[in-house]
Amino acid sequence: MMRSLYSGVAGLKNHQTRMDVIGNNIANVNTVGFKGSTVMFCDVLYQTSQRATGGNPATGAGGVNAKQIGLGVATATIYKQLEGTGSAETTGNTYDLMLNSDSFFIVSRDGMNYFTKLGSFKKDDLGFLVTPCGEYVMGWQVDPDNPNQVRKDIVSPLQVESARNKYSSPEATTDVHISGNIDKTDPTYEDGGVKVMNVTIYDAEGYSYNVKFNISQNDSPDKNTYTVSIESITDANNVPIAADYQLSGDQLVFDADSGEFISVGGGDALTLTINDDAFSDLNIDFSTTTMYATSAQSTIKANAGSLDGLGRGRKVGTLNDVSINTDGKIYGVYDNGEERLLGQIAVAKFTNPAGLEAVGNSLYQTTQNSGEFDGIGQEVTEGGGTMSQGVIEMSDVDLASEFTNMIITQRGFQANSRIITTSDTMLEELINLKR
Repeated sequence: MMRSLYSGVAGLKNHQTRMDVIGNNIANVNTVGFKGSTVMFCDVLYQTSQRATGGNPATGAGGVNAKQIGLGVATATIYKQLEGTGSAETTGNTYDLMLNSDSFFIVSRDGMNYFTKLGSFKKDDLGFLVTPCGEYVMGWQVDPDNPNQVRKDIVSPLQVESARNKYSSPEATTDVHISGNIDKTDPTYEDGGVKVMNVTIYDAEGYSYNVKFNISQNDSPDKNTYTVSIESITDANNVPIAADYQLSGDQLVFDADSGEFISVGGGDALTLTINDDAFSDLNIDFSTTTMYATSAQSTIKANAGSLDGLGRGRKVGTLNDVSINTDGKIYGVYDNGEERLLGQIAVAKFTNPAGLEAVGNSLYQTTQNSGEFDGIGQEVTEGGGTMSQGVIEMSDVDLASEFTNMIITQRGFQANSRIITTSDTMLEELINLKR
């Protein structure tokens, strides 16, 4: 039989393979995170009818090249370009994520780790972060010894909306700072009048209370000393608390010439002690107050928290939103103002991403040619990558290229079919010699 017949058959089979790959690419033109494949051909075994010989000066014969006849084509590789990032589609969904790097999300099913570019996640009924097909999204948990950091250990499923994370614990107020200015000519202070300041504080169980401060002007010649007192402490129903309370001092003093703060109770702050175990001692900082001329109006007021915003206290909070930073850290935002770290999404990088093996559902697994996964992963920012929230990576299929390749493949298939029909005609002529 003629070798050209087998070459033609090989051409048909491999062009059909290429057409199958092109068809799959086009079918996934709208598949989120899909990476298209490319078929590469190579020629196959040659039949050598005469080997090459070198020149022989002694006999005057020159060198002769080998005579070889090829036996068709084979598929060298089906290459999937997994590096790089495709186009972005904004969704606004909390758990839609896009990797702006060559890394992969780590997901788990039946105890096996897989890798994906598909960042369209959701939460399940137990609060775990999962893929559309139910694989757990893997990452690092919050360090129990440091709630502001994660422990970069073996990756595990992220239960970002667990029962524990649904609520934020209350916290007693420990600090109040007084800001603003006292104008000594303010008519409020005439005839024993007082300037009233209010501030809301919380006890350890999250109940709120209103503390009402009074500031009155002393009968000093320079009008630079004032008395601080507590008028009342009431609960949310405006009922005075039953516990006793006292301030550590009461004299607020300013420099008579410059108007700068000098002291309160002999220092920078007073301490309000409420004789109830549910309350913490309250540090009341006056150090930023002043006594300047301001059109006979005082602007002094009380603010919850220290000058650095700490110690404000808070009520019980309910999870209001989830924020995911560019480094993959997940924060819970609560309606009491707290923002708590809930975990961090880890990613995996491979020496040869194209060596990963697709297993369906946009998942890949490691092979001997891809490089191993160490079980820990890394932060997406290592190497300059980022993670975007509310965005997903679209398919990288270029329809113009795919349709062009389809035409080329069709013509290649057609040409190889002509090899077979022409070879058949030649065989027919050979058989007809007997007639």
